[in-house]
Amino acid sequence: MVKTRGFLQLTYVLYHHLDKVSGGKKANCLSVYLSLMKYCWKSNNYTAGLRHSTIQKDTGLSRTTIHRTLQTLTKLNIISTSKGRSGKTYIVNPNFVKFEKSMYKNETSNPSNVSDLKTLKEQYIYSIVDKMISKNKGNLENIINDLATLPADTLKMDKNNIYYCKLAIARKEELAAESKANYVHPQKIIQALNKIKKETNVRYKEKRDFNIRNNIKPWEK
Repeated sequence: MVKTRGFLQLTYVLYHHLDKVSGGKKANCLSVYLSLMKYCWKSNNYTAGLRHSTIQKDTGLSRTTIHRTLQTLTKLNIISTSKGRSGKTYIVNPNFVKFEKSMYKNETSNPSNVSDLKTLKEQYIYSIVDKMISKNKGNLENIINDLATLPADTLKMDKNNIYYCKLAIARKEELAAESKANYVHPQKIIQALNKIKKETNVRYKEKRDFNIRNNIKPWEK
């Protein structure tokens, strides 16, 4: 087994997920994430015990910035932490990691690896959904309306934003039901209401009865 990475591929899933933070915060998140991935390997389930001083040497960031950035990564569910005897243990969410089969020489020629191509479609779906959520951040109604424009199958495949996707699917069903409903033209409703109003008017009823008694046609005049 190799002991050093020849390369590390960041997924677009992660990159667009970090659109939820702005400016330099995104750069700090990427820098700290890369530092974590230096020690969090597939072979140890993407887990590593680290001190802030180790991350500081890798990134050149201050300890305060590192602390805040780790909190941001945790809130975004990119990593999780557990406290140990010497520092913290960091666990990277595997949903944001490129599968590392190609890191191991004895697996690179395995033809079954083509099955991993499906992740490209999943990454595309995640990036589209994340972009829509980020664009309408703070406005739930706009988020749901935008997501509802996507195909239902696409929404069902997204596993990072299940709550929003469920609401969007419900919205799509609601819009579909509305499009099939048979609506009465507003003018017909107004005419019907005016007729009811007219026929229940006391003066109108008296005049109509008078015309009928005196054989005056049409009765309405």
